[in-house]
Amino acid sequence: MKKDDYLRKAVRHIDFTAIDATDIVTAMKDMSFTARDLARAAEIYDMMLRDESCTIILTIAGSTSAGGCMQIYADLVRYNMVDAVVATGAAIVDMDFFEALGFRHYQGSPHADDGLLRKLYIDRIYDTYIDEEQLQLCDQTITAIADGLEPRPCSSREFIREMGRYLSEHAVKNGSLVETAFEHDVPIFCPAFSDSSAGFGLVLHQHHRPENHLSIDSVRDFRELTDIKIQAGTTGIFMIGGGVPKNFVQDTVICAEILGEDVPMHKYAVQITVADVRDGACSSSTLKEASSWGKVDTVYEQMVYAEATSVLPLIASYCYHRGNWKNRNRKSYGRYYDTQRGR
Repeated sequence: MKKDDYLRKAVRHIDFTAIDATDIVTAMKDMSFTARDLARAAEIYDMMLRDESCTIILTIAGSTSAGGCMQIYADLVRYNMVDAVVATGAAIVDMDFFEALGFRHYQGSPHADDGLLRKLYIDRIYDTYIDEEQLQLCDQTITAIADGLEPRPCSSREFIREMGRYLSEHAVKNGSLVETAFEHDVPIFCPAFSDSSAGFGLVLHQHHRPENHLSIDSVRDFRELTDIKIQAGTTGIFMIGGGVPKNFVQDTVICAEILGEDVPMHKYAVQITVADVRDGACSSSTLKEASSWGKVDTVYEQMVYAEATSVLPLIASYCYHRGNWKNRNRKSYGRYYDTQRGR
C-alpha cells in the first residue's frame, strides 16, 4: 500500500450548533451513572454562562482536536462561551494550527502496521493518522514566525497570538481555534509549549540564531494567567482531560494567594477524563481533592468519567442551544496584555 492509500478519509469535525442535544441531555438528568454525571456537568457549564461575573477557562489535554472536536473549541470561543484557554502544545500546534495551514487528520486503524507507517512517514494517534512531512512543514512555519519576532523571552500566550495573526493574514483554512481566539482577544496559554511541534520549530529558530533569538518564558505564563484570576474573581473551569493544563489553571488560586491577593477558589468546575484517581497523580485527582489544596470549591463541581469525544459535543450543544451565552459580555482579556505592552 502507498501513502495515499492510508490518507484517504479525512476526520470531519462536529458542528454542535447544527445539532440540538438539549432534550437528550435534559432526559439524562433522570438517569444514572455517566449519563447523570454528563447532565450535571452540562448544567454546571450553563450556570457559568448565566453568571455574569464568571470568567470561564477552558483547558484541553489529549487528542480530542485530532479526533473531531476541533470545531467545538473554536466555536466555544466564537460564541463567547470561553474567556481564556489553557492547552497542551500538541492540541494547539500539531492539531489546530496544523489544520489551519490546510492539512488534515485522517481516519485510520489502531491495528495498523506501525513499522510500515513509519516507513511511509505517517504518524498515528490511536485510530487517526497524520502526514509527518506535512507536520514538519508546520514546524517550519513556527520557525518562520519566530524569526520575524523580537528576540526576547515571551509567554506562550504572546507567541500563540502571533500565530493567530499569521493565520489571519495567510491562512489557507479559516476558523481555527488559534485564529478565532486572535480575532476575539481570547488568550491561549500552553505552559508546556515546547512539548509539541512548536518545540521543533523553536529549536530550529534558536539553532539558526544562537545569540539573538526568541524564547518561551513559562513563568510569565503562570503570572499572566494568575493575573486573569485576580482580575476575574469568580471563575469556572471546563476541563477536557487533565495533565499540565488542568493543574496550571487550578494553581492560579494558590499563586494569587502567594502574591498577597485574596481571591476565591474556582467557583465552578467540570472535568471530563478517563484517568484513574487511585495512583495519586495530580492530573487525575478529583475536583473534591483539589478543594483540600484551596483550588476548587465543591458546591458546583462534576467529574465525568468518559472519553471526551463522546460527551463533549452533547455538553457543548446543550449549552449553546440553551442560549445563555448570548447575554454575556466579552471579557477580551487579550486586550489587557496588548495594553500592557503598548500595542
